[in-house]
Amino acid sequence: MNYSYPIDPSWSTNEIIDVVNYYSLIEKAYEKGVSKQDLIVAYNRYKEIVPSKSEEKQLDKQFEKQSSYVPFRVIKKARELANHDIIKL
Repeated sequence: MNYSYPIDPSWSTNEIIDVVNYYSLIEKAYEKGVSKQDLIVAYNRYKEIVPSKSEEKQLDKQFEKQSSYVPFRVIKKARELANHDIIKL
């Protein structure tokens, strides 16, 4: 991993940890698979920290530009696959 996660300096330490955890799960979904439950919990927490859809898109674009992983695709697949416990792209 030769990139950094998009971080807002106004976030608390706990918020930064939660956002990093969310993006880490996005990476894992691409690399080896991730628990759907863990992903949904992390996404819901991420949305508490980043409630604005436009800010979410901006942060996700920054993450995608650096990592080539697309958070939207992972979340969309998690929502579509109701009977699956593991999400992998």
